[in-house]
Amino acid sequence: MRRNHSAAEVFAALGDETRLYLVKKLIDGESHSISDLAENSKITRQAVTKHLRVLQDVGLVKSIRLGRETLFELDARPLRDMQDYLNLISSQWDESLHRLKAFVES
Repeated sequence: MRRNHSAAEVFAALGDETRLYLVKKLIDGESHSISDLAENSKITRQAVTKHLRVLQDVGLVKSIRLGRETLFELDARPLRDMQDYLNLISSQWDESLHRLKAFVES
């Protein structure tokens, strides 16, 4: 069963430069091994594993076992949820600014 994570948990997970880098590599929709994700970077496989675990804990990454190898994929649902959350906050700010403008102009 999938646990819904708060926006704060997802934002916190994405607040790390290495995790943002991993999300960027995973956004292509393909499955990636830890070795693939560590390739061409200064990040060790152990560090990649640690950061993937954090992303997996908030539902941004899912793992697939394929024989002896574990592959990782991005689950974009939490990102869409964050976008909805940011859109809501943006509209609330717009409304507040319109009210302030109307007050100042009256």
